Amino acid sequence: MSSSIDILNDFSLRRTASRTQILDIFTKHKEALSENDLELRINGMCDRATIYRTLKTFTEKGILHKVIDENNIVKYALCDHSYCSEREHNHDHVHFKCQQCGKTICMNEIAIQHVKLPVGFKALEANFLVIGVCDQCNNA
Repeated sequence: MSSSIDILNDFSLRRTASRTQILDIFTKHKEALSENDLELRINGMCDRATIYRTLKTFTEKGILHKVIDENNIVKYALCDHSYCSEREHNHDHVHFKCQQCGKTICMNEIAIQHVKLPVGFKALEANFLVIGVCDQCNNA
């Protein structure tokens, strides 16, 4: 896994304290996080507007992707850069939400099958959320 500084350099982004701290959180926590999750972990280092702008920039650049859970809460997950780049943002994989611990994780190895749409329609992204009990909670 690349360091936060390496990721910012790879995507030609300025290395600000807030960007670095937000990326550090994502690299340390393997699950998807909401804006509120980040705000709790950021310890006042930056305000909500900075978090929002940073998430928007990271999503547009292909560093993060959005995950929408069963409550329509938008969470963000670090992209697997073997699938995503600034030019092609590919995150059509299964996401898993544990009902016990609440973590939402990417399952990059499980691709969402292509859905054939009617003529004239163009898919931009697909979301597939599996809700259940993760391996850690299941073994507890």
